[in-house]
Amino acid sequence: MSFLQANLVCVVLVAIDLIARTWRLQWILRGLHFRVPFSEVFTLNVVGDAASAVTPLRVGGDPTRLAALTQARVPVAAGVVAILIEIAVMWPVIIAAAGWLALIYAPAWWRGAEPHIEQTLATAWPWVAAIVAASVAAWWLMRRVAPHASLVMRRGTRRAMAYWRRMPAWPLVASIPLTLVSLAARVAILPVLAMTLSSPPPMGPLSFASFLLIYGQLVLPTPSGMGVVELGFLGGAVGDLGASHRAILLIWRMYTTFVFVALGVLLGIQRYGSVAVGAMLRGRGLGVHRGPDREP
Repeated sequence: MSFLQANLVCVVLVAIDLIARTWRLQWILRGLHFRVPFSEVFTLNVVGDAASAVTPLRVGGDPTRLAALTQARVPVAAGVVAILIEIAVMWPVIIAAAGWLALIYAPAWWRGAEPHIEQTLATAWPWVAAIVAASVAAWWLMRRVAPHASLVMRRGTRRAMAYWRRMPAWPLVASIPLTLVSLAARVAILPVLAMTLSSPPPMGPLSFASFLLIYGQLVLPTPSGMGVVELGFLGGAVGDLGASHRAILLIWRMYTTFVFVALGVLLGIQRYGSVAVGAMLRGRGLGVHRGPDREP
């Protein structure tokens, strides 16, 4: 596969991921009897992606999306329920995919990655120490800069059950394949880029490594797993990519992180204003309020 073809496929994969996640949240909101246009849900999703990517422990993502939902005339309680339903669908799918990939590809992946990882740990211990220090700093930053971010998600929870009780089953069922499509599109980006090499590594173990690098960020304290992901990538977790390691890492980061941050900032400024986006980047949601909820 040529470099141009690989990048065109990656653009399509990013679009598939964004569309699948937009439909997922849009259909959940429709199940709660809120018809939010596709463009509005698309915008609030990418704004939430940007907030997640730049804040420690992804603490800014859900409060930002919740604040954006209030701008779409969705009460806070209904927004909380929609986001919690999305999380409740997403995590079982991620865990099931992790188990399936590990069962099939983890042994082969470890056989190929173990020598490189051991060598990296032996020679790059200062980087490991720096990453640990950065993780501690991320925890401190989260408490200092975004102390109220988690409180935003708890607004309106006393009324949330009223929305939950009238939620039909079809959005939950439809969310499962959409989550699988989104997951597959994200995981496929690294194997597609590796196919530009003259001797690409085995695609199965590489797909497992791609999954670890993407979804491991959900539990890493630094923004977008900064430092840990790069060390793992360059330290052999993705196998032997030859002299193209750094170039593929940069392009992979562009499609899995930088594109979402850029889209979120640009569309966020256009839709919510630069002041709101500044609050988002500090982990304080969008800094917008519509007053108290209406009763469902």
